[in-house]
Amino acid sequence: MTSTDTGTGTTGTTGTTVAAALALGDDALVLSHRLAEWAGHAPVLEEEVALANIALDLLGQARILLSMAGDEDELAYLREERSFRNLQLVEQPNGDFAHTIARQLYFSFHQHELYAELARGDGPFAPLAAKAVKETAYHRDHAEQWTLRLGDGTEESRLRMRTALDALWKYTGEMFQPVEGIDGVDWAVLEERWLTALTGVLERAGLALPEGPRTGAWAAGAGRQGLHTEPFGRMLAEMQHLHRSHPGASW
Repeated sequence: MTSTDTGTGTTGTTGTTVAAALALGDDALVLSHRLAEWAGHAPVLEEEVALANIALDLLGQARILLSMAGDEDELAYLREERSFRNLQLVEQPNGDFAHTIARQLYFSFHQHELYAELARGDGPFAPLAAKAVKETAYHRDHAEQWTLRLGDGTEESRLRMRTALDALWKYTGEMFQPVEGIDGVDWAVLEERWLTALTGVLERAGLALPEGPRTGAWAAGAGRQGLHTEPFGRMLAEMQHLHRSHPGASW
C-alpha cells in the first residue's frame, strides 16, 4: 500500500490506530474546510474571526491525526472520495448561518464528549485529546450561545434554526457508531451524555429535539466506510484542486 491508502501509518502505529486517526482526522479536516468557506461571508466581523479560529483549531487537530496515519499532505490532497472516513454530518454544506450552527451544535457536543473521554485514558490519542478538549469546549460553547440567540430571537431565526436542526438530524446517529482503534469508550454512554446536554440547550432556546430516525439513506456508519453524500465530491474537488494541479511543487 502507499501512504495514501488507509492501511499505512507512521512507524510504531498499528493498523487500528491508523484507521481511527483517519476517521478523527478526516472529521476535523472536512469540517475545517467547510467553516473556512465562511471567510468573507459571515454576518458580522466578530463571527468572521470566531469561525476562522474554530476552523484553524480543527485544521491543527487534523494535521496531528493525519500525521499519525501517514503523510498529512498526501492524505488530505491525493486521496479519492471513497478513501475518506469522515462523518457525513461534517461534509454537509454550510447553508444559511442557522444551518452551520446546527451542524456545529451536533458535532462539537459530540467531539467534546469524545475527546474528554480519550483524554482520561492512556491510549495513543490521549495527548492530542488533552489539548483538543480545551478547544472543543470553546467550539461547543460558541454553538450553544448561537443556538440560544437564534432559538430565542425572532420568529424568522427560530424557524431557520428549527429547520436546520431537522435537516441534519438524520446524520447524527453515525457519530456514535464504534470506531475501530478507539478503545475504552462506551459509545452508548457517550450518546446518552450528548442527548442530555443537547436537550438542555434546545429547551433553553425554546426548541426541541427533532423527531424521526437518526440515519440517512444509508445505514449509520456509512461515512466511516467511505460512502459520502453528493456535496462532498464537489467540496473535495475544490479542496484538492491546487495540490493536484501542481504535483510535486515546492512552496
